[in-house]
Amino acid sequence: MKKFLILILIAHFSNFIFSQQVGINIGDIAPDIKLPNPKGDSISLYSLRGQVVLIDFWASWCGPCRKENPHVVQAHEKYHDKNFKIGKGFTIYGVSLDKNKENWEKGIKEDKLNWHNVSDLAYWQSPVVGKYGVKGIPSNFLIDKDGIIVAKNLRGSILEETLEKYVIIDPVISFEDKLKDLKLEYNNLEHSDEYGNSKELKKLKKNIDNIEKSIKTLKK
Repeated sequence: MKKFLILILIAHFSNFIFSQQVGINIGDIAPDIKLPNPKGDSISLYSLRGQVVLIDFWASWCGPCRKENPHVVQAHEKYHDKNFKIGKGFTIYGVSLDKNKENWEKGIKEDKLNWHNVSDLAYWQSPVVGKYGVKGIPSNFLIDKDGIIVAKNLRGSILEETLEKYVIIDPVISFEDKLKDLKLEYNNLEHSDEYGNSKELKKLKKNIDNIEKSIKTLKK
């Protein structure tokens, strides 16, 4: 009986593990991409595992892409060094559908796309277009540390809003914000007509001391 139960559990977990399929829908493992950067070095999407990655399809000749790039740059600058519930750090794997290398490199420089930029310069004939079902650009996929797609086609402020949902809040920052509020409250009470309420002041002072100790402990 015990052996039978063990076999059932093994089968259950095996089905769970192998149910994760490679695909382009939310919940799927994103297909690997291995394309050269401007220097000619091949970069694999899977080599970025562990981080939160935005797979961003664009091109220098694409007007809407160029208009969207400032939003992507802003998100990268704000979140590249953050820790997330779904990965450590945020990076971008920019896949260009350009066919002219000079124009591609010029677009990267002009728009300040300081991340992983790759392209086979095959335009719409690039195999990756079919692999990801790209029908138009800009188009993007947000994947977690395990390469699982968690969101698609995040435009404008939606990209930052989505990333923000997954950010792990630094407890030190939270404590420091609380400390700032308590000190302000303490200072206001100390210089108010209610200064005689020493009981309230002592309570605030005790809370301030406890938070300062917690911050010191966390910073060690």
